Amino acid sequence: MKLTKRDKVKRIHRRIRKKISGTANLPRLSVYRSNKAIYCQLIDDVAGHTIASASTMDSSIPSDITKTEQAKQVGKLLAEKAVSENISQVVFDRGGYLYHGRVKALADGAREGGLQF
Repeated sequence: MKLTKRDKVKRIHRRIRKKISGTANLPRLSVYRSNKAIYCQLIDDVAGHTIASASTMDSSIPSDITKTEQAKQVGKLLAEKAVSENISQVVFDRGGYLYHGRVKALADGAREGGLQF
């Protein structure tokens, strides 16, 4: 049986999730990338709830710039929300996507905003 691209991403994501987990002190920064948008959340896996989230759907992210620049803005926005929640360190979960392009731009934006991973 031939796997689709989405199936391969899910398989890689499951392999990553075996190794990393988020806590209240060290939440997991989870990334989801679609063709049009990028979404990220800070997740406490122990309690099972989302601490903060950001996406390109937020009104503060301009839609007239490239998707890579939007991803960087989303990373900065999430970092601001995290700092306001007294969170400075996170575990990065790339969600099965390659650490390249929009995923890397989001991570760089989060680092510029003050998060460490």
